[in-house]
Amino acid sequence: MAVVIDRPTTWVPFKNPKQCDGCFAGCCTLPVETSAADLIRLGVLSEDEAAASLKKAFRRLHKEGIVRSFHPPTGLFILEQRHGRDCYYLHPKTRLCTVYDKRPEVCRMFPKIGPRPGFCPQKKNIP
Repeated sequence: MAVVIDRPTTWVPFKNPKQCDGCFAGCCTLPVETSAADLIRLGVLSEDEAAASLKKAFRRLHKEGIVRSFHPPTGLFILEQRHGRDCYYLHPKTRLCTVYDKRPEVCRMFPKIGPRPGFCPQKKNIP
């Protein structure tokens, strides 16, 4: 059965990080939830701006095309996706994260957490 990003039942067990070698970054096509702390680490939000008003920060980040939504009860933002699915920070040609050292916590924890913990939507690059 082929891996289908939107069907976690088709995902493969994640056994070790070497599985990421040559992968097409399927995990980077899932919506990315970020906290204010993540956005501060990414350098797109200041601590002062976050402390003043997350709603106001959302309006600015949304206008700049960095985030697509904000959920006030949880304080979580969803990063914008490019080309319909790709994470805002995914390089379109190399398929590598352009902010890997500063990536959001949810990315650091994947695939331990996510739609199907312990599994990934691994697809190998087609030469």
